[in-house]
Amino acid sequence: MQSDFAWIEAIAPDMLAVATKRYQILQYVGWMEPVGRRALADQMHTTERMLRTEVDFMRRQGLLESSRSGMVLTAKGRDVFASMDDFMNQVLGIRSDEKALAKRLGIEHCLIVSGDADQSSRVLDDMGKNLARMMQLLLPTGRQTIAVMGGTTLARAARQFSFQLSTGRDLVFVPARGGVGETVDIQANSVAAAMAQSTGGTYKVLYIPENVSEETYQPLLKEPSVKEVLELIDNSSVVIHSVGEALVMARRRNMPTDIQKMLREHHAVAETFGTFFDADGQVVYKIPKIGLRIRDLDNIPFVFAIAGGRSKAKAIEAYMQHAPKQTWLITDAGAANSILTGGTR
Repeated sequence: MQSDFAWIEAIAPDMLAVATKRYQILQYVGWMEPVGRRALADQMHTTERMLRTEVDFMRRQGLLESSRSGMVLTAKGRDVFASMDDFMNQVLGIRSDEKALAKRLGIEHCLIVSGDADQSSRVLDDMGKNLARMMQLLLPTGRQTIAVMGGTTLARAARQFSFQLSTGRDLVFVPARGGVGETVDIQANSVAAAMAQSTGGTYKVLYIPENVSEETYQPLLKEPSVKEVLELIDNSSVVIHSVGEALVMARRRNMPTDIQKMLREHHAVAETFGTFFDADGQVVYKIPKIGLRIRDLDNIPFVFAIAGGRSKAKAIEAYMQHAPKQTWLITDAGAANSILTGGTR
């Protein structure tokens, strides 16, 4: 495939440039529709004048249509975009970058979607779609217990799941850990419920508060409802989690001021499963929690980590020093490019 690109680039270099530009316009319209030309130009960091020429052409080709509320993709536009997707990922170097990123991070698989979640939250939807697609391809039929973490990324990904994932499977979603002090809609319990609703699966909740003493939570472990969920978590075949920026997560969880100060002083950059890491992957702090721990992931067949945006590149690279080899990382070009070019150091 790369040799095909070479001769195309040699004989008609403008062809790939134009195709790439129009592909990206279709992509951004699909993310933002209905969208006005000015908002689209701002999002794509280009001029309205340049955009007008391309949009007019694609409208004549029947790929876009406009109304008072803005531009949207036509059915033909969606078909063309879907047909171009794999080819353009090769043109943009995404497939080769996936292999390079997996090698750099020491894991077996990476999936990179184009764009940067820091610039457009719609990129999170694409990552969620890829997560659902890979689960559909990889998960065996029969009963599958899926342990999920909380957070905004996974809450958004849950919207991309569908009943197709349940075909031939009995899916049970459980929170991977107890409560982490976040708002209700992005807690692991809520994400598990949302994924179950989207797929037609079932779910269990785990109501264990954080930051309580061992004397307080030990009796809770004997409660039948808690024991049932913990047994499901221990026997899960799939884990889905994200990776957060350390200080952002500490603030969002309203962690004590002295702990936040300590995280800053120790240059913490990443958090997942209640564990905070510095850029070298050294553990800075752990929240004593009930549920899955990072070392438990080694024995779980399918581990999916989903995190994107250039701002999360350093966090991703720090955590991946502890990730099990079988991890599938689903990220975006913003984070991947930063890691591959050494922008996290």
